[in-house]
Parts: sequence; structure tokens; C-alpha cells
Amino acid sequence: MRTSRVDPGSERARAAGSAPLTETQVQRRGPVGRLFAAHPRVADVCIVGSVLLLGIVTAMLVAQTIQGATGLGMYRPGAPTAWLVPAATLAGALLGAALLIARRARPLTVTVALTVLAVVSLDTFGVLGVLGVCLAYALHNVALTHTARTTWLTCAAVFVTVALALLWWQEIGLAEILLWSDPIAMPDGDPGRQLTEPPYSPGRRSASVSLLLALLVLGVATGSAARARRAHAQGLIERYEAMARDRDHSAALARASERARIAREMHDVVAHSVSVMVALSDGAGAALDRAPDSSREALRELSNTGRTALSDMQRVLGALDPDSTGGGDSSADRPAPVETDLATAVERFRVAGLRVSATGLDSPLPADTSLRLAVVRIVTESLTNVLRHAPGAASVQVCLRRSGSAVEVEVLDSGGTRPGTGGGTGRGIVGIRERAALLGGRADVGPLPDGGWRVHVLLPLDRADQAITR
Repeated sequence: MRTSRVDPGSERARAAGSAPLTETQVQRRGPVGRLFAAHPRVADVCIVGSVLLLGIVTAMLVAQTIQGATGLGMYRPGAPTAWLVPAATLAGALLGAALLIARRARPLTVTVALTVLAVVSLDTFGVLGVLGVCLAYALHNVALTHTARTTWLTCAAVFVTVALALLWWQEIGLAEILLWSDPIAMPDGDPGRQLTEPPYSPGRRSASVSLLLALLVLGVATGSAARARRAHAQGLIERYEAMARDRDHSAALARASERARIAREMHDVVAHSVSVMVALSDGAGAALDRAPDSSREALRELSNTGRTALSDMQRVLGALDPDSTGGGDSSADRPAPVETDLATAVERFRVAGLRVSATGLDSPLPADTSLRLAVVRIVTESLTNVLRHAPGAASVQVCLRRSGSAVEVEVLDSGGTRPGTGGGTGRGIVGIRERAALLGGRADVGPLPDGGWRVHVLLPLDRADQAITR
């Protein structure tokens, strides 16, 4: 049976989308690096073990060097030096390994302690042993946790201090181990060369100084590189977190915008029709006995308005339901209007009881559906506000004018004679201004000095419509 191969990149992308990005993911460490990053104590054990192993090997080489140099007269046969110096070398390795355990928490303190231990070992026993390697490990952590200036000043101080001690006190170093580690076979009699004290040899001791410098620079270089990689990874993580915050913020804004759009559509589709239906039902009830024909006309208009509201509601719900868009058709993003006939909309408010006088309703509007719908919605919203907030208004004027470059809509009312039916939500005026702004126009809405209310909207025509008008 065949199995599908999963792309690691896609797995990482899905993981990144559901979980925070980590430094291990950014740096792409190998198996050993991931093990050490997840378990730092394992790395400490490996370092301590390597230092101890190197210390044992160095102590054995120091013992062989002393045995070979004894034939040169450097040491007396059977002197305590034959075992004391190798023991001191091994003890230095043990102390250095013990100090390295604390290098993560206090790298500068460990570096100073190792420097003091190296000077004491050189002054007392004339041997550095593996303390140079321990200093390299300590400086690695100094470079990893401190600035470059602090790191290089520490490295220079350590090098100068230990190098002077090497040149002044060292008896067994790299050159001596390479030259004298094998026993020297001498002819019978006195040695060919008597050495009561080790000769001062800048050439031999400079080899140890050079090795020390290489170890210290290597420790600083590896630590600085690790610090740079860590800073780069941290920068990537911060940018990832910033992008995630921006994504969440954008999603929140999108949700808020969608809620506002839903509220606006519900207001435009439902509030107007419900207001008219309430006015129609009140009028039909009041005129039922004295004017049954008018009541029947109002009830028929009430029924038609209710059906229109229901149809509009279904269109809004269909546009908001992603499963009913039929594959994401962009035309369903906003509900299509049931009607864009301004005269029909105004007549409905007349039947509801508003004393509406209209002029210019027969002016030809552009073929642009968005502009025609905006005109109908603006007039409908204005008349709904009169019906709701200024009942009993003596006169309501609707004026539609079309010039060569714009369509002008004006709705004036004389003010109500009875208290309004509700405070409203304020979305109507906001919707008028938004519709005008979306079409590049402007809306002036406010009270009149002598009482009443005025809505004045100017909607520009595009170039094609202007050419048709001319």
C-alpha cells in the first residue's frame, strides 16, 4: 500500500501558525545541537568529561616528560617532583572542570577563578596543564552573555596575566612535552649536560604562549558566533510575533468592520420597512371605522411592505452565509436591492401618512446601480427618520436634481408636532454620509434654523454619465 509523503515545510508552517516560533526552529540545529539545547546539563557533562580525559592524558605526558628530563639533569632521580607535578596537573584538571559547571550562571567569576588557578599552578608547580582549555570554555560563555567590549577586555586581561606567568614560571609546557616526553638514553657516567635548573628558553615558552592565545581566541570566536546566531534568531522571533500581532489586529478590525456592515445592512433593510409597517398598521387601525377603504389600502400596502422586508432579509442573510454564495461569487458580497425606483419608495411613505411633496423624481438617473441604490437608500433613510422622529410633520419635501456633473438629493421637513417614537441608534445619518463618501460625494445633515431637519447630498457622476448628459 502506498503512503503519501508529508512535506516537512508544510508541517512547520502549520505548526508555526498554531504555536509560537522557538529559537530551536529558527536556528535549525542538528540532532546533537537540539539535544544540548533541550538538556544543557548533558552539554556540561560532556565538557567536564572531555576536560577530565584531557587532564589525565596531560598528566601522563607530564610524567613522561619529567622522566625524560631527569636524564638531562633537570630533575634528581627519585625526587618528589616525579609524582608531584603530574598530580598537580590532574588536580588542576579536576578543579577546572568543577569551575566550568558554574560557567553558565557566572562566566566572568569563573574566568577570574580559572585565571588565578592557572597563575598559582605555574608559580607552584611550573605547569599549566589543561587550564588553558578551561579558560577557552569560560571565555566562550563570556562572549555568549556579554558585550564584545567586555569580552575582548576580559580576553586580553586573561592572556596578559597567564602569558606573563608562563614566561616567568613555566617548566613543562608544549615544547617540553614534545621534546622530552621519551626517556633520554645517556652513556655510562655523568650526563652530557647538567641542568640544575630549567633554562630560560623564550623559544620553548613562546610555543605555550601561542597555544594559549589560539585557545582563548577560539573560545571568544565561537562564543561571539553563537551570540550572533542567537540574536539573529531572537530578531526573527520578534518579527514573527509582530506579524502575528498585526495579523490578529487585522482580523479583529475585519471582524469589527463586518459587524458594522451587518448592522448597516440590517438597519437599511429592516428598520425602514418596519417603521413604515408600524405607521401603516397604526393608520389602518385608526381609519378602520371611518374610512374602511383607506384601511384596506393601508393593509395591502402593509402586506406588500412586509413581503419586501422579508425578501430583503433573505438576501442579506444569503450574502452573510458563506455556504450559500455558491463558490464565493463576489456579486453576493452585498445584497442586491429589491427596487431602485425612487417614486415607489416615496409613495410608500405617503401611504404611511407622511405629507410628502416630491419634485424631480422623473429625472433620469444614471445606469450605475450603486448610485441609483444610494439615492433610494438616502431618501428612504431621510423619510424614515421623519416618520420616526418627527411624526405629524406638516410638510416633507423631496427634491431630486441632476446637473451635468452631479446628482443632488434634498429632503426637508417642517418638524414634528408629536413626540418621536424612539431615540434611534444613529446609524442612519452615519450610513447617509458613508454612502455619499463611497461615491465621492458629500452629505450635509442637520437641523434648520426655523425648525425641522434638512438632508442635502451631492453625488458626482462619472465621465461616461456626464457625456450622456451632454
